[in-house]
Amino acid sequence: MNTSTSLARVVVRQLIEAGITDAVISPGSRNAPLSLAMYAAAEKGFLKLHIRIDERSAAYFALGLAKASSRPVPIVCTSGTAVANYHPAVLEAHHSNVPLLVLTADRPAILRRTGANQTTEQARIFGNAVRYFADVSGGVFPLELPLDSLHRGPVHLNLQFEEPLLPDEDSNWLNEIKVAPRVKPTGKSAGTLKVNTNRGVLIIGHDRGGLTVAEVSKIATDLEWPVISEDPLSFPEAISHAALFLASPAIRKNLVPETVVVIGRTTLSRPINALIASAKTQIVIDPRMATVDTYRVADQRFIAAPKVVSKPADPEWHDQWRKLSQRTAKLVSEISNWSESALARELASQLTGAVFIASSRPIRDLESFATPRTGIETFANRGLAGIDGNISTALGIATARPSATAIIGDLAFLHDLTGLVGNTSANLRIIAINNDGGGIFSTLPQAKVAGFETVFGTPHGLDLEKIAAGLGISAKTISSFTELKSELAKPISGISVLVCQMPNRESNAAQLKALVANLESI
Repeated sequence: MNTSTSLARVVVRQLIEAGITDAVISPGSRNAPLSLAMYAAAEKGFLKLHIRIDERSAAYFALGLAKASSRPVPIVCTSGTAVANYHPAVLEAHHSNVPLLVLTADRPAILRRTGANQTTEQARIFGNAVRYFADVSGGVFPLELPLDSLHRGPVHLNLQFEEPLLPDEDSNWLNEIKVAPRVKPTGKSAGTLKVNTNRGVLIIGHDRGGLTVAEVSKIATDLEWPVISEDPLSFPEAISHAALFLASPAIRKNLVPETVVVIGRTTLSRPINALIASAKTQIVIDPRMATVDTYRVADQRFIAAPKVVSKPADPEWHDQWRKLSQRTAKLVSEISNWSESALARELASQLTGAVFIASSRPIRDLESFATPRTGIETFANRGLAGIDGNISTALGIATARPSATAIIGDLAFLHDLTGLVGNTSANLRIIAINNDGGGIFSTLPQAKVAGFETVFGTPHGLDLEKIAAGLGISAKTISSFTELKSELAKPISGISVLVCQMPNRESNAAQLKALVANLESI
């Protein structure tokens, strides 16, 4: 047996025995030994293969699949630029502790720095973004995969494959495989969080620092404080529309807490971060501080969910938050025009099941205009909050669920069109909010600078429905709540795109500003 075939089969056997069930492959020549070994395993029912031609999209697809399945997902590519195209998803996995196993094929080390075709320095190309790295030659046996490191984030193995790249004829290497029972790693006890204040606030970042909804809900119950959640669709006890009324400095001044407990990272709302900064004491709960945010600033830090000992909040303190929430909810309910704010409100009230929310404007609108509820399982790429790879991530999530919905802005949609290329059995409805450019910038200080439309607004003037149709995807454009309700009532089958054609970006920004002004006048 040639060394490349032997190495590939050792890797695949260990993946199967570790309980890994899915792998994502992008076509290439140098990764042939690994791709063919995985194909042989798939033919015997040990693995399910997902073939994605664009490595960047492939990596994000695997990221979504890993998020939704809570299992490590290997990604396989050839040498050269293919490896570099993995980098954005690896960074996202790094900052969100997603178990992504990066298997990059390489030429033998002897060909490096010789000018050999498709050969570059792939060793440690991802720097500190991976929990473990090894540069593996075909003659290194036995090989023990660093599967334990995957529980803490991405791992990179650079596999040097020598020619010949095609396997020897042998079907016995998959015999007598024993799949190990799946065991969730247990960490050390986080200890006890003791707080002695009745004017505290619990603030939950969108990704909860990797903690489960149940773990966070237990902390919320034990604290008995007002709760602000960047993901209001997972926590019905959260204060409605806090991101809206806290946008007013005058309102925020009257709500300064003595202590804030922050779970995860708060990445959406500047007003909420301003509230955190105003507190005398800041306590952070985030497992990622053990690997990513080691030097995160806080008065007290926990890397796991602690036991809570706390004083209940002052009833008057609770009442202040409740009254502001009710006033804001009334204003939100009165929005009647077809707008991004009202669209977020309606989507939040009507969607069920798995929902992926893209970065930039959509996720902020959901935070501000959704009424807290349950019945939705939310996902987002909040590690680095990029708009790249959003369609692919959503497809990965939909692959691990019976169906899913993705809420995506027009620029995020255009950014990942190659995610729609390739066969998939996923059932995914993509709701593309089209305001012809970067809507978030119209709400930021640079909205008034010279050259805004050229370098920030970036209008594209494209018909998203026609683009989707050109890729063979069922698509429809709507511009009313009646049409929205009708479309959402239809079952999700295959991949489809629902384009919500919105008014101009300036009107949306003006509406947000007016809402905050109305709150201050009440």
